[in-house]
Amino acid sequence: MDYLEKLNNKQREAAMHTEGPLLILAGAGSGKTSTMTHRMAYMIDEKGISPYNILAVTFTNKAAKEMRDRVEALVGQGMNMWILTFHSACLRILRSHGEILGYGRDFAVYDPTDQKTLIKNIIRELNIDGKRYTPAYFLGNISKCKEKKISPNDYAKIFGDDIKEKVIQQVYELYEKKLKSNNAMDFDDLLLNAVRLFERDEAVLLKYQNRFRYIMVDEYQDTNQLQYQFVKMLAQEHNNICVVGDDDQCIYQWRGADIRNILEFERDFKDTMVVKLEQNYRSTSTILDAAHSVICHNRGRKEKKLWTEAEEGKKIIYNRADDEKEEAYFIAGEINRMRSSDRQYSDFAVLYRMNSQSRNFEEALSRRGIPYRVLGGLRYYDRKEIKDIMCYMRLVQNKADDLALIRVINEPKRGIGGKTVEKLQALANVRGENLFDTLMDREVVDSLSVKACSNIKEFTEVITSYSNEKENLKVSDIYDGLLVKSGYLKALEDQNALEAESRIENLMEFKSVIYDYEKEDSNISLGEFMERIALMADIDNHDADENAVVLMTLHSAKGLEFPFVFIPGMEDGLFPGWRAFDREDGLEEERRLCYVGITRAKERLWLTGAEVRTMYGKTDYTRESQFLHELDKRLIEGDGIYEKKSKADRLAEGSFLDGMIEKTAYKPFDQLKYARMETKKKVQSYGTDFALGEAVSHPKFGAGKVTEMTGKTITVSFDEGEKKLALGIAPLKKV
Repeated sequence: MDYLEKLNNKQREAAMHTEGPLLILAGAGSGKTSTMTHRMAYMIDEKGISPYNILAVTFTNKAAKEMRDRVEALVGQGMNMWILTFHSACLRILRSHGEILGYGRDFAVYDPTDQKTLIKNIIRELNIDGKRYTPAYFLGNISKCKEKKISPNDYAKIFGDDIKEKVIQQVYELYEKKLKSNNAMDFDDLLLNAVRLFERDEAVLLKYQNRFRYIMVDEYQDTNQLQYQFVKMLAQEHNNICVVGDDDQCIYQWRGADIRNILEFERDFKDTMVVKLEQNYRSTSTILDAAHSVICHNRGRKEKKLWTEAEEGKKIIYNRADDEKEEAYFIAGEINRMRSSDRQYSDFAVLYRMNSQSRNFEEALSRRGIPYRVLGGLRYYDRKEIKDIMCYMRLVQNKADDLALIRVINEPKRGIGGKTVEKLQALANVRGENLFDTLMDREVVDSLSVKACSNIKEFTEVITSYSNEKENLKVSDIYDGLLVKSGYLKALEDQNALEAESRIENLMEFKSVIYDYEKEDSNISLGEFMERIALMADIDNHDADENAVVLMTLHSAKGLEFPFVFIPGMEDGLFPGWRAFDREDGLEEERRLCYVGITRAKERLWLTGAEVRTMYGKTDYTRESQFLHELDKRLIEGDGIYEKKSKADRLAEGSFLDGMIEKTAYKPFDQLKYARMETKKKVQSYGTDFALGEAVSHPKFGAGKVTEMTGKTITVSFDEGEKKLALGIAPLKKV
């Protein structure tokens, strides 16, 4: 098979360069994923390079899966090849060697919500003024420290006795101690500890250098200093590193991305070959010319210009409305007008600079009866009920996870108040043990109220039972069992309230998530499942098949594309934001964000703004965005820059306010009720009344025969051998 047949000349040149450093400057929509995957196929089948010796890293699970699927389609499945996100790759390495840094192999991974909870606990413990110092303030500083490899001790030396910095240092120090005692890492730790591991143990570093003789990095312009060090250390032995990126799309400097990594790659790796992918396969030439007319004003960039063989396309439409509500109605009207039998709602995207802009668009779309989905707002996995049940699952996986335990010890209510938890935590700290071990001490538990004592014993028994059985159970069985036996589902049902019904609906929907993972991998373990959920990014939740208008921030839109794109809020102070004017590199990053937004559009692009805008309760007249003035005016139609049609003129051309209909949404509670009944029925069907020699079945191990029964334990002989299982927990059924 000629793996290079479908590539253009520049893509083919990049794919065939396999030895030595390679920098691929891949413009938006230039086929970089195709180039990378065909390059890997060429290396494996044509150059005889073992998949075992190739490492490919990117930033999202979605991108990694797409890349993996494409490579397997070319060279076949069953490759022993790492195509992972940075965090997943580091996590896999740390799972094997974490003990060198003092971690157990079952360490937990704390997501941002977990981190915030832990910081809140620390603020209370240190009696810090929570109004003056917010969790986000501490977490932002801690993240910056970890990225720069500054430890709490280093922080104290750098900033000395400054009162404000001393508070940060105290919180940082206690935060690190609690992470370690909980056998947990945050996302920054995954990168930092992987680098520390390589620095501390040369043998481990050499092992992975010799394994990964060929390294490929996607979206290199988004790497931070830790990611840069990670790949540089791995590549320094064989120097076969290929990075793919676009400096014009570096839009994450605010969260650590260092554009110097791609701009100075040729300095870091001598004799680098540079290939520019400038042919675009996504957008019309009008859209590409518009994007270039804006981005060319940036000084800190490598010279390149996208081009296409596609048609010129229609001009960009610009509309400057009276206010933000009229702006939203205009966009809803345009979507309603453009949608036809061969156009889905999912073909349309509204990309805004700030999350707070979404409210007006949600209202306008609802009035039109247009389905929409907000991507990048409150994540599904950040909802209270989902976080609660995930903490139950985390405890089953790792009983030393104090943070998870504290969250659910009184969910549902078990008579364990905050003060009782603080006392138990203090006792655990004095003993030098985790909180779960303290709860397993019957003398301690017996000292609590009768109700609390009984409930805690039941709680620890459920967690212990499922923890002991986790290797013998499917993730869905663990989930259903915890939902029922913890009393969480019943507590919500007893509330008999609309909010409780909504929470139950989310819990039932979470079963779909688990089933989807089990379909991909029938043997997925609880630990693997929890890792995948913890590492999931917002963009991974985007379902391109859902027929709804997508509302999302410009930052979240990177990597996606839509036939029709609206970019609202084209006003100085909003886009670009006022802070961007404080420094030149700030304005350049905003301009790159504008470039990213424009190049998301395949066929049509709308730019909108408001003459008067109300934000945070304050109403002001606005000034049209600087980026509008930089855009080639020959490419725009509609309202002229600084020229405003009267409202009467626009209404005379055809009102976009006509035909608005209020629609009432409803939830399919009958279907939800059925799902709840099925969950309880499934758990309650697990038998406890068996006889010696009786034939039974298990969903994971198949058919078997009972050989022994002791108390709450049953021994069953399956084809693969004997298994000791917990009665009432194991999904055993009589044949």
